[in-house]
Amino acid sequence: MIDLITIRNIGLGSLAVRYGLPVAVFFAVILAPNPEGLTEQGQRALAVMAVAVVLWAMETLHIAVTGMVAIVALILVHAVDDVNVALYGFSQPVTYFLVGILTLGMAVRQSGLAQRLAAHLIRFAGGSPKLLYVQMLAAFAGLTFALPSASTRGAIMVHIYEQVMEHWGVEKTAPLNKAIMLAMGGLNRLGSTALLAGGITPVVASALIADFGLIADFSWTGWFILMAVPFYLILIFGGIFVYFTYRSGFTLPETVGGVELEMGPVQPSEIKAGLIALGTALLWFTDFAHGLPPVVPALIAMTVILLPGVGLVNWRDFETNMGWTNFFVIASSLSLANALIISGAAEWFADTLVGSVGGLRGYPTLVLLAMSGAAAATRVVMPNIAGYLAFIIPVAMSTGSALGLNPVVCGLAVVVVGDSVVYYPASATASVFIYQRAQIRALEVVKMGIFMTVIAVAVLFTIVLPYWSLVGESLTP
Repeated sequence: MIDLITIRNIGLGSLAVRYGLPVAVFFAVILAPNPEGLTEQGQRALAVMAVAVVLWAMETLHIAVTGMVAIVALILVHAVDDVNVALYGFSQPVTYFLVGILTLGMAVRQSGLAQRLAAHLIRFAGGSPKLLYVQMLAAFAGLTFALPSASTRGAIMVHIYEQVMEHWGVEKTAPLNKAIMLAMGGLNRLGSTALLAGGITPVVASALIADFGLIADFSWTGWFILMAVPFYLILIFGGIFVYFTYRSGFTLPETVGGVELEMGPVQPSEIKAGLIALGTALLWFTDFAHGLPPVVPALIAMTVILLPGVGLVNWRDFETNMGWTNFFVIASSLSLANALIISGAAEWFADTLVGSVGGLRGYPTLVLLAMSGAAAATRVVMPNIAGYLAFIIPVAMSTGSALGLNPVVCGLAVVVVGDSVVYYPASATASVFIYQRAQIRALEVVKMGIFMTVIAVAVLFTIVLPYWSLVGESLTP
C-alpha cells in the first residue's frame, strides 16, 4: 500500500505516470485492431511484453516483481495455452545453471580468495597508474574464471582500488579515479559475457538463441569460441577510449610509491574454494570429451560447496545471499520470449520489420547493420538486459531467417551490440554503487555508452563477422 508520505515525496503526477503508463500501454496494444497476420493470442503476448518493457524501463517495480507480473499476466489474458507454458523458464536447465555459478562465486568471495587475487594484481602494478589500469582490464577477463558475476567481482575490486587511490592521494573526482571507476562500471561485465558461466546475459542469451535456432544447447567451449573474441576486443577498445578520455590523470608525482595490500596467510577455505573453482572450470573446458551440459558441473560445485564438511557456505548464507533476483528475472524472461515465439508474435513482428527492410534483401551486411541499429535503439529505451534479450533476440532471429540470413548469427550480433553498452548509471547492478564512488555524472555515462555502441558495431562488422565465418557461423548459410 502506498502511504501518504510516499505520495507526498514522489508526487501524484509521477505516480500517475509510473503506474498509469504501463496500464495504458497494455490496453492500447490489446484493444487495438488485430493486425493482419497476428493472432489474438500473439497480440495478447505482445501486450504483456509491452507492459514488461515499460515497467523494466521505468523501474516502476523491482525487476524480479515485473517478471512475475508478466508471467501472471500471460496466464490471466490467455496469451499462452496453459500454465506450463507460462512457467517455461522455471523448467530450463540454464536457470539452475545460474544458481550453481552464483553459489560458486559466493564461495570464492566468502573464502577470501577473490580478494587475495585482486590484491596480488594491484601489488604487481607497483606505483604505475598505467600498469595498474592495464592489469585491471586484464583482471576483468581473468578473474571471471574464478568469479563469474560482474557484480560480485566489482564489489570486491572497487574497495581494493579505492585503497590504492587513497594511498596515492587521488581525489574521488580526479581523472584517474574517474577512469578506474568508469571502466570498472562499464567494462567489467564484458569479461563475464565472454563466458557461458558469466552471469545473466550469456545464460539468457544462449538459451534463447538455442531455442529459437532449434540447435543443441551451447556448450561452454562453444559459447567461448563464438563470444570471447568480440567481447575481449570490445573490452580492449573500450579501455583505450576511457584511457584517452582521462589520460591527464595517469601521471603521478615521483614521491608517490607503490602500495602493498596485506592479506595475511592463505586460509584453508581459500584452498578449498580454489580447488572447487578449478575443478568446475576443467569440467567446462573439457565438455567436448565427457559431453556433460554446463549445468551439471555447476550443480556439482554447488552441491560440494553446500556440504556441511566443506565449510564454505552454509544453507542459511545460501538462502540469504544467493541473489534470487537473477533467478526470477531469467526464468520470467525466458517465459516471455517463449510466449512471443509460440504465439507467433515474434514471427509477426519480424515480418513487419522484414517489410521495412525488404529492399535490402540480397545485401546481408546492410540488413544486419539495420538490425544492429534497431538493437542499439531498443537498448536505449530498455536498460534491463534480460528484458532486452527476451524481446530483441526472437525478433532479430525471425527477421534474419525470413531474409535468408543465419538466425544464430543475427541473435549473437544483437547480444554483442546490446550488452556492450551502459547508457544509464542504473542500467547494470555492477555499475550503480561503483559510479557513485567517483561522482560520475550521467552525461559521462551517456557519452561512454554512445562511443561503446560505435566500438561494438565497428568490431562486429570488421572483425567478428569474418571470424564467426571461419569458425562455422557465417552470416549467410
